[in-house]
Amino acid sequence: MAEFTGERVIPGQVADDLWNEHAARYAFAARLAKGRRVLDAGCGSGYGAARLAMQARSVVGVDLASEAVEYARQHYAMPNLAFLQASCTQLPVADAAFELVVAFEVIEHLADWPAFLEEMRRVTAPGGLFVVSTPNKAYYGASRGPSEPNPYHLHEFDYQEFRAELAARFPHVTMALQNHAGGIVFQPVETYTQAEAWVESGAGGPQEAHFFVAVCSLTTSVAVATLVYIPRAANILREREIHIERLEGELDEKTRRLEETLEDRRKLVEMFRQQTGELEERNRWAQELDARLGAVRKRIADVQQELAEQQAAARQMAAGYEAKVQELEEESRRRAEWAQETERRLGRELEERAQELAECARLLERAEATVEERTRWAQRLEEELRQAEALLSMARASRWMKLGRAVGLGPRLGNG
Repeated sequence: MAEFTGERVIPGQVADDLWNEHAARYAFAARLAKGRRVLDAGCGSGYGAARLAMQARSVVGVDLASEAVEYARQHYAMPNLAFLQASCTQLPVADAAFELVVAFEVIEHLADWPAFLEEMRRVTAPGGLFVVSTPNKAYYGASRGPSEPNPYHLHEFDYQEFRAELAARFPHVTMALQNHAGGIVFQPVETYTQAEAWVESGAGGPQEAHFFVAVCSLTTSVAVATLVYIPRAANILREREIHIERLEGELDEKTRRLEETLEDRRKLVEMFRQQTGELEERNRWAQELDARLGAVRKRIADVQQELAEQQAAARQMAAGYEAKVQELEEESRRRAEWAQETERRLGRELEERAQELAECARLLERAEATVEERTRWAQRLEEELRQAEALLSMARASRWMKLGRAVGLGPRLGNG
């Protein structure tokens, strides 16, 4: 469901004044729409395009918002009326496609408004008209006062800029001013007659106007007749009375709120006094805490200094330990090398001693063999000597030998 956002007008969801100023612009353009191909650029909820379709041959309403186009299609179904979702700066239509192009309260919403004016010129037929409106920057700037600017408006125009930008693209520009005007209406109750309007001159210049409405043409200038739009709810005195009643209600509500605010203020002042006393007490407490905190901070600084000194000593001790470890590792390495070298040297000496012992054992075996051989030899000699002594004894005892000794013959044997 479409909602009134503050800018897009939804029938039945806006105040009468706002609705009337929008509806009046379409009544103004409807006088130019008869029998023409019409484009409503930025058609919104579609009520204006439907108003134009009552006079035009055909109407196309274009809007960028999908929810607006969907609302328009659901609420304004007419045989000569179509709605299209598209950007007003890039319309998917041929050049010079429309004999009347209207764009009410659109241009101020566009960042690239020059491209919008170029696109409107492109789709307007050579003999066609472009009708465009925008709020007066000077009037609305003054009416807003110090409040924030309209968040939906990206570029607002004063009279001179608006007319100059239109004239730069359309050779013929006729300007009109749209205002809410107070009037007196004489209207028959039971019959309907042709209306007559009496509009006094001097109703104000462009600087005081609410809105600017321009009728632009590429070929010839267009004379625009004054239009007095009397809406259905147009009893201005009654509207003012209702407005005053609403303002009085708002004033009563604001008075009530002011009284509540004053009571709240009184309570706040009392609370402030109490809180001031509490604050003073807490300030004294805070000062005491601050003094204690200063002492604690000093102690922390001292502890940090002691810790730094201890850390320095520990680093120095660690460095000494590391040097001692390196020294021990070097000594261990040297001893390991000495042990390895000693092991190799003892291995070599052991091997040499083993070889010497083997040689000694071999020599000993030879010596033992020699002793055994000589022992056997000595034993043979001893046996031979024994045998010789026996023979010698036998020889001495022989008579022959005795005879030979007697005569001085034979060998001398021993002492005998």
